[in-house]
Amino acid sequence: MHWLFTGHLRVDKLTVKITDLPVSLEGLKLVQLSDFHYDGLRLSDEMLEEAIALTNEAEPDVVVLTGDYVTDDPTPIHKLTQRLKYLESRYGVYAILGNHDIHYSHSKAEVTDAFTNIGVNVLWNEIAYPVGTELPFIGLADYWSREFQPAPIMNQLDSTTPRIVLSHNPDTAKILQQWRVDLQLSGHTHGGHIVIPGIGPLVFHYKKLLKKLPKKLRSWVSFFLGDFSTVVRYWEWAQGFHKVGSNQLYINRGLGTYRPGRLFCPPEVTVITLLRE
Repeated sequence: MHWLFTGHLRVDKLTVKITDLPVSLEGLKLVQLSDFHYDGLRLSDEMLEEAIALTNEAEPDVVVLTGDYVTDDPTPIHKLTQRLKYLESRYGVYAILGNHDIHYSHSKAEVTDAFTNIGVNVLWNEIAYPVGTELPFIGLADYWSREFQPAPIMNQLDSTTPRIVLSHNPDTAKILQQWRVDLQLSGHTHGGHIVIPGIGPLVFHYKKLLKKLPKKLRSWVSFFLGDFSTVVRYWEWAQGFHKVGSNQLYINRGLGTYRPGRLFCPPEVTVITLLRE
């Protein structure tokens, strides 16, 4: 993955207003990293080191990692975590797993153990309180796993309590509308992979473009690009900030890539500052 095609690693900054955020947490700073796909092919060590340096430079209160650290084989997680152990934050690093992190039967345990060994808290249908009970962080099981069952975990919290939800696949935002979600942080989409300057992610126009191509060319393009509909349903949430009903959702474009690769879709480190509303 060369920066000439993707664009340079970018730090995207945003402020998010949260109703009833405690005064003591005004200005709380989160840094989100996602979708590393660290397998020796899709993310260079140089970019990874830059992402870690930019994260530390932001002086975050909490660092959140939102899944897909490896591609298929979980073995590279050990090399990756030896680099991620240099992440710095005031209240710790919290991670959830993505679909690629549970690809094989042993993947989940291997990835989780590697993170635990460097002091990263892996949340799988769990609630954590890095900044106190007034702002819980909920980490959900991956949407494609049999264990994605948000009700038991979400129903533990009073509806008056603000909360941050970590969920790898942004499609889950549709399901989570039945609960209060002040900010959902997701990845998975890689920003739509291919972005047309001035227009946006190609995936928005993919089906219309295919219909205009000759049948032989259409099948070749489909094979090369893959079926986007199997990755995520709501491609309108390919990247950036969105309102989903009364909830708020942010999708990080990720650091690594996957088929069909990236074009004009820069990898991302997200710096999020929370404000009272």
